[in-house]
Amino acid sequence: MYRFLLTPRWWGINVFVALAIPLCLFMGSWQLGRFEDRVEDHEDAKKQAAVDPSAKARPLAGLLPVNRETSGERATATGRYGKQLLVPDRTLDDRSGYYVLTLLRTDGGKSLPVVRGWLPGKADAGRAPAPPKGQVTVTGALQASESTSSDGARTAGGLPTGQVGMISAASLVNIVPDDVYDAWVTLDQGTDGLRPVPAAAPEDSGLNLKAFQNLGYTGEWFVFAGFVVFMWFRLFRREREFARDAALGLAPEPEAPQPSTT
Repeated sequence: MYRFLLTPRWWGINVFVALAIPLCLFMGSWQLGRFEDRVEDHEDAKKQAAVDPSAKARPLAGLLPVNRETSGERATATGRYGKQLLVPDRTLDDRSGYYVLTLLRTDGGKSLPVVRGWLPGKADAGRAPAPPKGQVTVTGALQASESTSSDGARTAGGLPTGQVGMISAASLVNIVPDDVYDAWVTLDQGTDGLRPVPAAAPEDSGLNLKAFQNLGYTGEWFVFAGFVVFMWFRLFRREREFARDAALGLAPEPEAPQPSTT
């Protein structure tokens, strides 16, 4: 009854199944591993964003360029404050407000964007306190330049003079005459009524869309493995029933050819 399993057709089916199932299980396990890696990155990013105020600050030059390891590290830089800008539509503790961003011209001639703090309400240059005069040393959490996917980043134009929608060297290049560091610092402590802005986790880390895509692909590969097994058993059962019917003489007779009408 099972001699059909030795036919070339079924040899091909069995080889396909023998290769497809391990492949599906391997790919599903790999996608699941990618998802677990992103979950681990998410946990590490949350810990990294929680800046330890007791940690020793390091000179800015030794932490550049900003990457996942240096993002959130306490950095220190010395210079003189220059141009001040406002970054509107930024949320802190579920309240809408704006950042007070001041460019620090360092001894090397480049300017470092420094977020001195946050104020509630609509961006108002009259409410933003003026920066300290003279040479200052700032200490805060180092952050990578924002991108279009950053929380609160605004790429559309139309902002009033003195405001910028995104904290990045690219958005400041036409506003500041000096070269701008491809990084920024948020101060540990706010002054003059400014609330300090917490450090953000590095971008593209953690439970983002890509992580859930990996989880979805995991399910798809495992479902496909199950579908291959299901189809094999379905074909096997049908062939077994045909073989049984043939052994009992119940196989359907072939249809007689229809006479030609021409």
